[in-house]
Amino acid sequence: MATFQLELVSPEKLLLSRQVEMVVIPAAEGEMGVLPGHAPMIVALRGGVIRVVEGGRDAERLFVAGGFAEVTPDRVTVLADEATPVAELSKAEAERRIAEAEAGYNAATMDTPERRDAAMAKLLAMRAMLASAEAA
Repeated sequence: MATFQLELVSPEKLLLSRQVEMVVIPAAEGEMGVLPGHAPMIVALRGGVIRVVEGGRDAERLFVAGGFAEVTPDRVTVLADEATPVAELSKAEAERRIAEAEAGYNAATMDTPERRDAAMAKLLAMRAMLASAEAA
């Protein structure tokens, strides 16, 4: 089967760089499957799980808290705000971060719309982290 290069980069390090058959990314508009030859685009990511498909099955699952993905016909580059293998997620840590994000959102109620939106995006990402940790 045809493949393309997938690179996943977080602020700390390059987490993944290899040829894959397909990747499913949590785009802001919804789940987005990418195969070789995909039309070029840049998409915003929401908090969710990136699924790497090899041999017709999920070979790897990584939680991202947001970021961007650049898609070309022969490459996908994900620039994640934060990325963690799903197997390493902690339910307790996710619950702690949800509490922090809720406090941040409540504090932003009288702030600018942009800051409220950013606080809500963080809260939703942390809730997605908890859901991913519970499903793992």
